[in-house]
Amino acid sequence: MSEQRDRWAALTGGRSGEEYARRFARLAAAGQDVHGEARFCDALLVPGSRLLDAGCGTGRVAVRLAELGHHCVGVDVDRSMLAVARRTAPDLPWLHRDLRELDAADPALQQGFDLVVAAGNVVPLLAPGTGPEVIRRLAALLLPGGLLVTGMGLDAAHLPLPEATVTLEELDGWCADAALVPHRRYATWDGEPYAAGGGYAVSVHRRAPTGRA
Repeated sequence: MSEQRDRWAALTGGRSGEEYARRFARLAAAGQDVHGEARFCDALLVPGSRLLDAGCGTGRVAVRLAELGHHCVGVDVDRSMLAVARRTAPDLPWLHRDLRELDAADPALQQGFDLVVAAGNVVPLLAPGTGPEVIRRLAALLLPGGLLVTGMGLDAAHLPLPEATVTLEELDGWCADAALVPHRRYATWDGEPYAAGGGYAVSVHRRAPTGRA
């Protein structure tokens, strides 16, 4: 595995799983909606679809989508987050993998996916310079016609960082290089329209329906 640390590890030291889970438990207890990402993805899928939660963290999105009837796999490099996911949903497959090293020949991944979601600022928190490779590897896991869904902050107000690390133009370029085409873009997981200059974007890119990248 590459020694270059991702920005998430630099921020948390890979030990934030329990606190992250408690944070969302508090939000849910206060009546806040914590399933926007899952609801968004479910609306793009037919029942029983195969889904990869890339950078799954504590499994919040994948667990909810599994409850909605989809076949979900979660993958993350943070062992503390995966420990929470495995405790929460021990019957789901939770993989300890670095996104930049995902392999379509991996037995746990080789069936491919109808949708890959990278929520929670996964893309901006990658290790510097690894974005193109991660997008290429995620695209390679999509079935023909499959969707890559990313949610990311575009300014400091929507990131746990002092400034943005990825622009939408860069993301679109990486996706184009991986044979993905723009499909839809929103400002929120509730589907509000995206306007140029917005601080957050949910982007949907699609694989061509004729084969793998």
